[in-house]
Amino acid sequence: METRQQKPRGKPPAGPSIIADYRLQPGVPDEMIDPSGNIRPGWAELMSAFDDLGPTELAARFERADQYLRDAGVFYRKYDGAAGKERSWPLAHIPLLIDEADWTRISHGLIERAELLEQIVADIYTDNTLVQRGLLPPDLVARNGEFLRPLVGVKPASGYFLHFCAFELGRGPDGNWWVLGDRTQAPSGAGFAIENRVATTRALSEIYSDMNVHRLAGFFRTFRDTLFEQGRRDGGRVGILTPGQLNETYFEHAYIARYLGLMLLEGEDITVEDGKVMVRTVAGLKPVSVLWRRVDASFTDPLELRYDSRIGTPGMVEALRQGSISMINALGTGILETRALAAFLPRLSKAIASKPLELPEIATWWCGQPAERDYVIDNFDKLMIGPAFATTLPFDDPRGTALGSSMTPEQKADLIARIRLNGADYVGQEQVQLSTAPVYVEGKLQPRPITLRVYAARTDKGWTIMPGGFARVGSSPDTAAIAMQRGGQAADVWVLSSKPVERVTLLPQDGQKLVRNSPGSLPSRAADNLIWLGRYAERCEATVRILRAYNARLAELSKSDLPILTHARKFLETIDVDATDALPQGLLSSIDSAVHSASQIRDRFSPDGWLALADLQKSAQRFAARVQPGDDATRAMTVILRKLAGFSGLVHENMYRFAGWRFLELGRRLERAIQIARITAWLTDKEAPDGSLEMLLEIGDSVMSHRRRYSVSAGTQSAIDLLVLDPLNPRSVLFQLTELRAQIEILPNGVEDGQLSPAAKAALQLHTDLVIAEPADMTPVRLEKLAADMGMLSGLVAAAYFV
Repeated sequence: METRQQKPRGKPPAGPSIIADYRLQPGVPDEMIDPSGNIRPGWAELMSAFDDLGPTELAARFERADQYLRDAGVFYRKYDGAAGKERSWPLAHIPLLIDEADWTRISHGLIERAELLEQIVADIYTDNTLVQRGLLPPDLVARNGEFLRPLVGVKPASGYFLHFCAFELGRGPDGNWWVLGDRTQAPSGAGFAIENRVATTRALSEIYSDMNVHRLAGFFRTFRDTLFEQGRRDGGRVGILTPGQLNETYFEHAYIARYLGLMLLEGEDITVEDGKVMVRTVAGLKPVSVLWRRVDASFTDPLELRYDSRIGTPGMVEALRQGSISMINALGTGILETRALAAFLPRLSKAIASKPLELPEIATWWCGQPAERDYVIDNFDKLMIGPAFATTLPFDDPRGTALGSSMTPEQKADLIARIRLNGADYVGQEQVQLSTAPVYVEGKLQPRPITLRVYAARTDKGWTIMPGGFARVGSSPDTAAIAMQRGGQAADVWVLSSKPVERVTLLPQDGQKLVRNSPGSLPSRAADNLIWLGRYAERCEATVRILRAYNARLAELSKSDLPILTHARKFLETIDVDATDALPQGLLSSIDSAVHSASQIRDRFSPDGWLALADLQKSAQRFAARVQPGDDATRAMTVILRKLAGFSGLVHENMYRFAGWRFLELGRRLERAIQIARITAWLTDKEAPDGSLEMLLEIGDSVMSHRRRYSVSAGTQSAIDLLVLDPLNPRSVLFQLTELRAQIEILPNGVEDGQLSPAAKAALQLHTDLVIAEPADMTPVRLEKLAADMGMLSGLVAAAYFV
């Protein structure tokens, strides 16, 4: 196979180049060019490859990356006031390149830093010798909102407080890296780093393969194996604890859970029994021994921490005291993110490790000490002033952090007065001058401020550093624009080796023991959402079929007051659907409800399934704005019906026949039986007008089957026989009950010691009644009762598995 010849690194390409118009901001360090003016390793090759592609092809490549992210449904939640909206992941298409030698220095410095932070937080929650020795001011701990008193004296079950950390880095004017902040509470972004890598390599596959870029999979495989080994030792499951779908990085939580094969759990999924953490599953309570926490610590236990938390689990702190759960990271480690702590890390490093930090800290002065307070006031115009106990980075907090030089005399005087009165509440930090990196903007490269987020994970062999991470890139030269909530972008990070790198995957290694998860590991909340997803999808289909039949007749007859149309409208009103609207709100609400249920279980959904559902929702919203009743609405309903069928088929055919599929199937079968029973009762009533039976067969998608099955035209008996009692018609009520019986009996505890569960008994009773029934027995009254009985069966399933 022919490959592109690798070009020498460190030399600018000859001839016209994409970097020809690249203009650096005076005095600002740049990632592509070192302090001596030379192109850093790898950049010359990358720019030369871009030149080979040309502007048209390069733009098409970058659009390919964006399309992948859209197809994969990658999003983050951007908050607009109190509300939050899902926004497409903002990829900066040009990766940040870092040479392996430079990365080795970064990794060594971060491992050293992680060890130091571990010792600091361990001391704060145990012996407290750092405060006793005067190395940490008491106020910095006691007044800190991230210091959790109920956790004092609680030693982690794993023996460590920190297991997964992130570090925000910036490059200084001298070309060296320094630390802007530590992320020890619930570090985010690791999943987005994987998606950045996939999207970028989709666009630049041949360039990526030529440049010997270190892979990310080995980092995740090692950490995953560490988590599962911890879980096996403690005899429980491993899960990710998420605040839920309204969190700004919920996509990442679901993605990591799916990628690593972990359970995605919310606080309501968990309960504490006798000091042990248990997950509510469809097979009952099952032990959990490792939780990778993505919830801020104070929200995890409303009993002992934040009483107003609705996303926590009462008793979690007590479980930690008893050592029955290992938390990643331990509760209380958020104190390490406090800005004021940065002022003491250099001194703590010398006291604990007997050496200075290899990666320097952003210079910080805590105003709770007289000399430091005076220094901040005397150098006010040169510093950033912010809250001492904040855990955000200065440029992520423009409202709470101010540049002294940018303040009016009145603002300056007011803030200095507050610092003199309550100095412990403030810190001064040196102004951050971030290095810039090239960003592709309208066919040209432009410099934008950049920070590097790097991840560290604890394994049985010590800390390991992800060979990459992701870079946050500003949307403008303004440093404040680097935050994702203010329009920033994210770039992949390529760590370049001088020789070919190992191709690592998460697939099992030769000789590795095969571990199968139990079918009963499905959390009850997930099962509940799956059953309702099935129900809403089927409810949408039933509504669409009725609306299509209605609008087809409206287009043909052109009179909305005809008996058949009036009769159909009255039925639709019973399900809160107004047929006078071409695309009623009732239908849109059902589609939205299906999307909502699916969004609660993103970790159990394939990207294709989610994309199909999102496409259905967008199409329905688009039709609602412009479709007219009659023929126009008929065609729109046909399109929606095809998209519904595509979604249902995709999910049904691709979903592993585990407990999750069974609950989705239960929802589909329950709702279809209810809808068919109710519409059959309505259209076979003695008061039903002419044309009702033909409409019923059309709604039941059984016109052709009826013609083949019966030698007479549609009559009440034949319609009921086909749509209610025929065991071979996949649209009949009896067919749904046959499937329901089979699935309910296979579920955990469906049949125990030969005894049927209440739900299984009810399904058997309903099935038997239909098997022995004759068409004449199925009066409208009995059909309505059958629909009600199906609702009761749904309640029995819920009582058995969701309560």
